[in-house]
Amino acid sequence: MDGRGRIAQSLTWIARLRARPPTGGEMPRDYARTHFQAPMPATGFQRALQRGWVRLVRVRVPRGVGATAAIALILGGVGYGVVKGDHVGEVVAFLEDARDQAANAVGFNITDLTVTGHNQLTKEEVLAAARVTGRSSLLFLDADATRERLKANSWIADATVRKLLPGALRIEIKEREPFALWQKNRRVSVIADDGTVLEGFVAPQLLMLPLVVGRGAETRAKEFIALLDRVPSIRDQVRASILVGERRWNLRLKNGLDVRLPETEVAGALEHLAKLDREAKLLTRDITAIDMRLADRVTVRLSEKAAQERQEQLKDQLKKSKKGGRV
Repeated sequence: MDGRGRIAQSLTWIARLRARPPTGGEMPRDYARTHFQAPMPATGFQRALQRGWVRLVRVRVPRGVGATAAIALILGGVGYGVVKGDHVGEVVAFLEDARDQAANAVGFNITDLTVTGHNQLTKEEVLAAARVTGRSSLLFLDADATRERLKANSWIADATVRKLLPGALRIEIKEREPFALWQKNRRVSVIADDGTVLEGFVAPQLLMLPLVVGRGAETRAKEFIALLDRVPSIRDQVRASILVGERRWNLRLKNGLDVRLPETEVAGALEHLAKLDREAKLLTRDITAIDMRLADRVTVRLSEKAAQERQEQLKDQLKKSKKGGRV
């Protein structure tokens, strides 16, 4: 202390001095135990992690990797957007058009185009089915793929596509012929003889085709109409042929008469019906239905008027018979 009773120097240095380890000689065990804590031994995983980190830090990244990664990320985002937004077809069409324009610029455009064999289809419809336009290039036109696209059209049974470089294209098609009209669920379509639906609507010039009705009638129409053609006197009176339960046919005649044909021996039933009409004028009588499903008999259903007249006739006959009996 100084002469005035004050502490001449801070006492904190004494505490720091006591905290220092002794110099010289061996460190006391108490000091080491209270001032030092031994580190925990590292596990195998920790050592492997440390070695991996050191190696990663020491890796030298080649120049341009960052730019490449950025471009890849952008392209990936664009690709995801194209797929997610369902724009793949538009992108492919754009790339194909750019490719064709490049080929056309060097002289591979289509300068000579011939389309033959079309009757029901127009030339423009054939080219649309083939996906051939004024911008198409003959160099990149795939003849096989074009042929398959043409055959995908219901009117086209077969097609031939020939490329004659540098600029000639020949397309020849074989069309299906409209064979009949097919009605299902009140919807009428034009069909070919193999049952292929050609049109979902009926053009005026096709209204005279035979009409078949019912599920499965489109595939069995060719066989049944061939049977009708053998009996022209019946065929000419038919308005519609109706397939019942995909098993047998009914005929709806133009005068409204229904003819129920058997499941088997259809040709014989048609011949028998024609014979009855020749001999007894059956199809022009006042009846509403003819049932030929049983082989040994033909049943007819009279109209209401004819049925009443028949009842009156029977009553008159009965009265006359009673009078005759009294006499």
